[in-house]
Amino acid sequence: MKSEKEKMLSSELYNASDEELTRERDYARNLTFEFNHTRPIEKDKRQEILKQLIIAKGSFHIEAPFNCDYGYNIEVGENFYANYGCTILDVNKVTMGDNVLLAPNVQIYTATHPIDPIERLSGKEYAKPIAIGNNVWVGGGAIICPGVKIGDNVTIGAGSVVTKDIPDNVIAAGNPCRVIKGI
Repeated sequence: MKSEKEKMLSSELYNASDEELTRERDYARNLTFEFNHTRPIEKDKRQEILKQLIIAKGSFHIEAPFNCDYGYNIEVGENFYANYGCTILDVNKVTMGDNVLLAPNVQIYTATHPIDPIERLSGKEYAKPIAIGNNVWVGGGAIICPGVKIGDNVTIGAGSVVTKDIPDNVIAAGNPCRVIKGI
């Protein structure tokens, strides 16, 4: 029988109140609290805290405040940058390639809930992974919804709500986000 964490990572309905998951979320929340309350000049301390949270394949920088659910489901490539107010609900995997730039207040949500109200009232939820390619710039206030894949060399306009996959080499914007033009 699968654990609630295994169900969560398999995009199946799971109980978010599970003891193991609650403990892991609390661990991440304590680390993000510590990160968000460091002084700007404490760069080394900030990096050490973030290295306990996320998987980074190279150099990266995240501005405070930053929030996430677990941290260990976030993987970033070389030269990753997240500006102020980034929230990543990493209930499932969030992978980002090299040279990804997130403007202020970008929100990335893998978490979702059943549409059926009776099922939703059960307290169970599920999540879908998100993948963002290389050389991507996500404009301020954009929201990336569960299960979305964004290709390489993409610019997502500010305020966009990305509900569907975005192919390589395009500029996309709007609510819902759609391709505006090729690059």
